[in-house]
Amino acid sequence: MKQLVSTDELATHPEWRVFDCRHELADPALGERQYQEAHIPGASFAHLNRDLSGALTGKNGRHPLPEAKTFIAWLGRQGLKPADTVVCYDGGPGAMASRLWWMLRWAGHEQVAVLDGGLAKWRREGRPITAEVPAFAAAPYPGKARASMHASLTLVEKKLKRAALLDARAPERYRGEQEPIDPVAGRIPGAKNRFNSDNLSAEGTFKSAELLRAEFEKILSGRNPGEVIHYCGSGVAACHNALAMELAGMPGSRVYVGSWSEWSTDPARPISRSA
Repeated sequence: MKQLVSTDELATHPEWRVFDCRHELADPALGERQYQEAHIPGASFAHLNRDLSGALTGKNGRHPLPEAKTFIAWLGRQGLKPADTVVCYDGGPGAMASRLWWMLRWAGHEQVAVLDGGLAKWRREGRPITAEVPAFAAAPYPGKARASMHASLTLVEKKLKRAALLDARAPERYRGEQEPIDPVAGRIPGAKNRFNSDNLSAEGTFKSAELLRAEFEKILSGRNPGEVIHYCGSGVAACHNALAMELAGMPGSRVYVGSWSEWSTDPARPISRSA
């Protein structure tokens, strides 16, 4: 299955499972309130903090990866079946939706895509929305985590001088000029910046595969996509870059979910900043 679907495609497939992933970092309850008011018909809700993140320890980042068995159990409670085609969406840009896209693939569910343009495009086109919450019968989901997709803190530390690290945060955060969310500003040494918003066109949809490939090839300077480790503030926008590379025909990269919010908790870990 392709990793991105259009609003036209989704509209013609009412049998697909749909998940609303809207989330606002400054107001974690807002996305669910918005979902309860209006969402794409048939959509269930996936809460970033509650459903797509693990328990916080103060040292494992703001949105740590949950235990695989915990996430797979949640999939079962949603009534998801291995043969289901899943479409994830958020308010528009796709970063939150990409987190669930990545996690479903991590859990072994390959039939998953992100809605290009998200709810913003869906609503601009005058397509139907509803406040009705669908019900699906729970059933055990036979998932199994794919370790090859995830880069742990230990792996990042081990490969620090060899991996191709891509930082998905805004340039000013990457340079360490400002840090509006995490206590410490800066970046992981050796990382290059690929602001995830640069994956999108002016219309809010993903750029063409050809353009994405050209841009990522320029950043990677000949490095193998399999050497790439994506990170951001807390492992959300990094998934957007992972999706963009898949769309560009450059599969095999990993996501460091702990990201900067985990890396920066230990003052002994090296930090880079630049003007």
